Amino acid sequence: MILGRVAQALPVVAGVVVISFLLTRALPGDPAAYFAGPAADAASIAEIREALGLDKPLIQQFFLYVGDLARGDFGTAISTGQPVAADLAARLPASLELTLCALLLSCAVAVPLGVLAATRPGTWVDHLCRVLVTAGVSMPTFFTGIVLIYVFYYLAGIAPSPLGRLDFIYIEPPHVTGFYLIDAAIAGDFATWLGALKQLVLPATTLALFTLAPIARMTRAAMLSALSADFVRTARAAGLGRRKVLYGYALRNALLPVVTTLGMVFSFTLGANVLVEKVFAWPGIGSYAVEALVVSDYAAVQGFVLAMALLFVLLNLLIDIAYALIDPRIGLS
Repeated sequence: MILGRVAQALPVVAGVVVISFLLTRALPGDPAAYFAGPAADAASIAEIREALGLDKPLIQQFFLYVGDLARGDFGTAISTGQPVAADLAARLPASLELTLCALLLSCAVAVPLGVLAATRPGTWVDHLCRVLVTAGVSMPTFFTGIVLIYVFYYLAGIAPSPLGRLDFIYIEPPHVTGFYLIDAAIAGDFATWLGALKQLVLPATTLALFTLAPIARMTRAAMLSALSADFVRTARAAGLGRRKVLYGYALRNALLPVVTTLGMVFSFTLGANVLVEKVFAWPGIGSYAVEALVVSDYAAVQGFVLAMALLFVLLNLLIDIAYALIDPRIGLS
């Protein structure tokens, strides 16, 4: 099944390569003019365009791009002057760390809340779940982030300055995984680990409030469906305890749609957390993509889109494996 999923994903990745290439060429602006600077004349811009290969026919540019991809070369970013692969490798851990921490926090609240709402329909817990779901999908992430900064940094003074992954008083931990929490723990530098955790709290909470809504809603709906199923009634009739029925049978069967929702939320959040990264000056791939779009940096935008597509394929593969672990009736072969 795993090899089959990978084979099915190849046409998707190929389509992403074609579409991202065509869409970047449709962007307004001229990367050669940006690279040359505002004082450059037409001859200098034409020379740079030739050096960048932008003077060639579109179909020739595409095949050259595909040939570079086959060698693992994503091109060079005009905005940074560095290889796109190196930029993505440096920035991707920041986005992944932020997204994963937000999802862990969101699941820690949303799943128990959804279970409680399903087991107590019509009570204040159920109404609280609905209020949180409505508030989570109604408030924009940038507004939530600004409010949290104003309250906890400006007014209360208990949060660190929202300026990146680490306060200036700390030194970056030795690079191992790119995740500051993991790298600081490996190095045994718990002061830096605590500093990185403090920097994560507000942006992760901002994303968690946004992702909490679909997870809690799906958990509640899946649990209501599972609790009304025949196998749950049979388990209760057999005299099994409430906890065993609730967590051993109902919740385990309700986890499949929840895992699907979690995968979709993760994919969307990783690509859409650019507003949070901008508000908190977080050096992730979202802000990198926006900066590349502003200057029509073809290589950087194409690299970002392709990286997102590959992550999405990997995530779908992990979800399929999780299905088999949750429900033995679903095999890996």
